[in-house]
Amino acid sequence: MTFTLTPPVSTGTEPAALLDADFYAFQHLLTDAEQRALTGIREFLDLEVRPYADDHWERAESPRHLVPRIAELGLYGNAFPETRQFENSAVFRGWVAMEISRADPSTATFIGVHSGLAMTAIQVGGSEEQKAQWLPVLAAGQQVAAFGLTEPGHGSDTAKGLETTAERRGDEWVLNGAKRWIGNGAFADLVVIWARDVADDQVKGFLVRTPAVGFTATKIERKQSLRAVENADIVLEDVVVPESDRLQRIHGFRDLAVVLRLTRADVAWQALGVGVGAYEAALEYAKTRIQFGKPIASFQLVQQKLADCLADITASTALCMRVSQMQDEGIQRDHHSAMAKAFVSARMRETVARCREICGGNGIQLDHGVARYFADAEAVYTFEGTYDMNSLIVGRAITGIAAFV
Repeated sequence: MTFTLTPPVSTGTEPAALLDADFYAFQHLLTDAEQRALTGIREFLDLEVRPYADDHWERAESPRHLVPRIAELGLYGNAFPETRQFENSAVFRGWVAMEISRADPSTATFIGVHSGLAMTAIQVGGSEEQKAQWLPVLAAGQQVAAFGLTEPGHGSDTAKGLETTAERRGDEWVLNGAKRWIGNGAFADLVVIWARDVADDQVKGFLVRTPAVGFTATKIERKQSLRAVENADIVLEDVVVPESDRLQRIHGFRDLAVVLRLTRADVAWQALGVGVGAYEAALEYAKTRIQFGKPIASFQLVQQKLADCLADITASTALCMRVSQMQDEGIQRDHHSAMAKAFVSARMRETVARCREICGGNGIQLDHGVARYFADAEAVYTFEGTYDMNSLIVGRAITGIAAFV
């Protein structure tokens, strides 16, 4: 599929240089215009995100001041015809997700929740009126959105076990229940809440505007991964939502699964970015750390670790590229994105562990670059479906037999 890309507000005139981790030059598979667009995005990440990421991570505070800057770059809703500032491919969007995660996985997660999950839910499940009302506002960064699916007692089994309820009373719905691990939930202006309709037992989506009577969001403290993402525990006690704020094209979990299919591929790219960020930090450390009178990059065992990291990154990039190409071609299915997320996140976990080893004791300190990726990898490995659940989605496609219980 061919795309004509008009670059975003901030862009370069030359294609971005190849990354050290792009050993097979996958970036050259993007169009020239897409590669030029990466120049401006990398400049923003290098100047405004990367230098402050450790500080926000240590303070466990989301860099909220970046919300309008990210909007200026056209990074919210860049997949949707209603809000994108320039025509672009799924491959380009995946590459951008990788670049953001390479700089800071917490910022990538914020964008993934706001744009990838919440805005996609509205674009996929909302009426034309709802899309016109909300997508431009969210794309402009005028309000922040969250996505409330996971519950205290239900993560992998939300398809069958969702306990939050929705009861229709005339032209209104009353929501009751609890949500957990809701990214951006501590400060979001709009939360997409998924609840089970007590009348037909089907999962439906609701746009809850905050603050709302009966809605309580409490920031989750003491996290050791993605600390700059302000996850929240949410409690809903008789929260009233008008019928006009029910996602009109969501009629059950099958419709919600469409959203998850699209965003799961993005999380595979995010996992790739975590691995790339750790590899780059470890490579720089190995070149500059002197032991026994020479840089540790000259030692055979360190070179082997770096080579293993690069091989995993290269294989992961190939998988991410192809699953996004399939999305552009309209042939991507749940099992394709599930395989990508499972495989890439597993290789990411191995990569960050090797990178931490390369840095020795210094690998646990933020100042040397690897520690934040090492910690953040654990959350990325788990969300958007655990390795086990995504493997079972692939297994069902292979055998035709569901083995989830």
